[in-house]
Order: sequence, then structure tokens, then C-alpha cells
Amino acid sequence: MSPAPQATSAVVLIPDTASTRQYIGGWAVLSVLQYFAAEAAAIGAWAGPGPYDLRTGYISDLGALHCGIFDGREVCSPLNWLMNASFVVQGLGMVVGALLLSSALLCVAARSDLRIRPGTRKPWLAALWVRLLTGLAGAGTVIVGLVPEDAGSGWHLAGAVMYFLAGAAALVVLGLLWLRKTPMAWFILACGAVSLAALATGGLTGMAVPEPGTLERLMGYPVTVGMATAGLVIARRVHRHRKELRAASIAA
Repeated sequence: MSPAPQATSAVVLIPDTASTRQYIGGWAVLSVLQYFAAEAAAIGAWAGPGPYDLRTGYISDLGALHCGIFDGREVCSPLNWLMNASFVVQGLGMVVGALLLSSALLCVAARSDLRIRPGTRKPWLAALWVRLLTGLAGAGTVIVGLVPEDAGSGWHLAGAVMYFLAGAAALVVLGLLWLRKTPMAWFILACGAVSLAALATGGLTGMAVPEPGTLERLMGYPVTVGMATAGLVIARRVHRHRKELRAASIAA
């Protein structure tokens, strides 16, 4: 990880917005969207006594290893392996993105026309927090996939909370960091805020609400969509800059 620039430096930092590392990092974060395809497939294969209900069914029910009663609910997901694999892939995409995307790139929202000037300690720290929180959220959902809800371990719940809380916080910080750098900043910020509000509601009510499935999806879906949006912004801008550099090289 590159050290933060010193406030006394007289040199303007030019972030690398065209490297293969950044391009792969953007696509890694964008890959979290595969979750929705896996969830749809797992729901379609549901073999419980009744159809799976998005409003009342927990997401983790789709990854339960065994058919039967779990926590008072009938669960039976023949494609539990696919759902759990999706959790792991989703988490790894976020961890890879956190490792590959530089703090400098996040500071400028992958814009090749922006520079990091001396004295920009706060944006640099914000970008570092985004990376740390994103990596923590990714590790959480990897745990969710490796330790299904009916595996008899508290690590499943811990992993889910890590994903919801750290992922939402990362989006809030990123949205604030990207204000005036991309129109999507407000959307990313809103995704984080919705997820945090839903998480607070779930914590205060103990998920004892008429539609716990809806509430849980308000915690998780915005994180997935917000992360994918950030990945898309980065991947598109890095791709555009790479094309511009290739065109300039050919012209020269």
C-alpha cells in the first residue's frame, strides 16, 4: 500500500488511472452482481413445502445445507452449494478490489484529469478507510458462504453483520469522497444510507418484523448494488483512459 503524501510536499501526485491493476480491481468489484443470478437460480430450485417468499424468507435460507426446520422455518435449497459459492465469490471480488484499487485512484474517482495536491490528508484517509471497510465486508460474506446458517456456528451471523455494516459504511464514505467527482456519488451514498438504516432497524427489532426477508434485503441489496456501481464507474473510466493512451501512442 502506498504511503499517504506528506502535506509539506511540493509535488502534485498524478494517480495511475490506466494500469491493468486498477482495471482488474474495478472489474473485481463489479463482479459482485453475479450474486443476483445465483440467488434467482437458488430460489427457482427451492424445494420446500411452499414457495420461497422474498418478503419473509431469509437470504441465508437459500444456502442452508439440509432440508427441514431451521429456526422455525421450513428450508430446502437443492442449490445451496451455488448460493454459498456465490457468497464466497462476491466476497473475494470485494477483497481483490480493496487490494488492487489504490487510495490515489479512489481519491480522484478514477478521473484522469484530477490530481492530488499537497495537504489532501483527509481524502487520502477516507480512501484508505473505503479499502479497509470493503475488504472487511468481503471477508464477512466469504465467511457467510463457508459457514452456512445451519452449520451450528455463530460465525455465520458474525460474517453477515460484517458484510452489512462494513459494506454500508464503505459506501457512505466513498459517496462523500466522490461528491463533485461523479454524478453516481449520490446514488452510492444513498445505497449506504439505506443499508445502515435497515441494519439499525433490524438490530432494534431483533428482526421481529412482518417481512424479515424484505428488511434483510434492504440491508444487503444496497451494498451489492452500491459496490457494483463503484466498480462500474472505475472500470469505465480506467478503460476510457487506457484507450486514450493507446490512441495517443499510435498517433505518435
